[in-house]
Amino acid sequence: MKHSLTTRVLDADAAAQERDGYVHTLREIRQQPATLLDTCERTLARAKDLKRCLADVRSIVLTGSGSSEYAGGCATLPIQQNLGIVAQSISSGSILTHGTRALPPLRPALLVSLARSGDSPESVAAVHFLLETDPQVRHLAITCNADGQLASRFRGEPGVTTLTLDSRTNDRSLVMTSSFTSLVMAVRALDLFTTPDRYRALSQNLSTTIQFVLDGYFDALASAADRNFNRAVFLGTGSNAAAAKEASLKMLEMTGGRVGTLAETYLGLRHGPMSYLNRDTLVVCFLASEPSARVYEIDLIRELNRKQLSAMKVIAGEEIPPDLLRPHDIAIECPGLASLASEDACPVHVVIGQLLAFFRCLKQGLRPDAPSESGVISRVVESFPLHLDGAAR
Repeated sequence: MKHSLTTRVLDADAAAQERDGYVHTLREIRQQPATLLDTCERTLARAKDLKRCLADVRSIVLTGSGSSEYAGGCATLPIQQNLGIVAQSISSGSILTHGTRALPPLRPALLVSLARSGDSPESVAAVHFLLETDPQVRHLAITCNADGQLASRFRGEPGVTTLTLDSRTNDRSLVMTSSFTSLVMAVRALDLFTTPDRYRALSQNLSTTIQFVLDGYFDALASAADRNFNRAVFLGTGSNAAAAKEASLKMLEMTGGRVGTLAETYLGLRHGPMSYLNRDTLVVCFLASEPSARVYEIDLIRELNRKQLSAMKVIAGEEIPPDLLRPHDIAIECPGLASLASEDACPVHVVIGQLLAFFRCLKQGLRPDAPSESGVISRVVESFPLHLDGAAR
């Protein structure tokens, strides 16, 4: 028998979905297998532009705010490894507060600005500031909104290349879902556009695996979200640490802060943050595919079991050791995930986090399209004073 939340979601027509406030979020979560494939082809069509952006570059900075910053974090390690170029993920806000000191000193540099709407104040201001202060930084803006400031304000500006994704990825929901995974897929073109067959194979693998999760674990994740917990901890290693941050943010945003969240690395959890866990905590574990990382992750999960530090766990990966699961824990077995490097699997893990947050939002009686009842947060961060004259140079 399907869980009541699953039945409610799957049986509702568009009018009912709109009435209950989740018509956009549900569609945007479910469209990701298709939008990932579209993003791959769109970026490959811009291969010449990407090659020009990377010519003679000695360092790459991936920047954004909130989810967009975490999208960059998901891609930093593979870009650095595959290109052999220093790569770093920083927030756009760090550029406003610390100027060029926030960037690696190697020049020429490429700043890759990631954004859903492209209208967040700091995203536009960071590009404007560096255009004025550091001519050795060239710019690539990847955005889901062709009409946003990031795409339109610098049109025709020498040194600025803009890549606009499919309008479907400009999520109308407050939270980023398909925009996030598409930004990750798009920025991965930096290290994969010269091997288009490999890039397409990765896109297809991710699309297939995410569809498998949507088809096979919709009900299980609804059931997990319906459990009694008031805290959620998300664990990941390497690139999956950024995926854990994004999944944590989704749960926090979509529950209007009613569920407290924490994102950590497996090895970092022991150094104080483990004190956040108790028997009312949901622990979500994103397992690495590499044995060198997974052994540490498994040791930590066994320690949590021994100390009984969770209400339940959701463990995502492939070939999950059965002894990691206690009664009521859920294993999300994803065929094909083990064949990917851990840094390639981030979109799959993030979708699992999106579904958990979506169902918990409904459980809390909130509206996923606009879960912030008091308007504390909004789809686009509201304008705030910019102090560029005093920014560090």
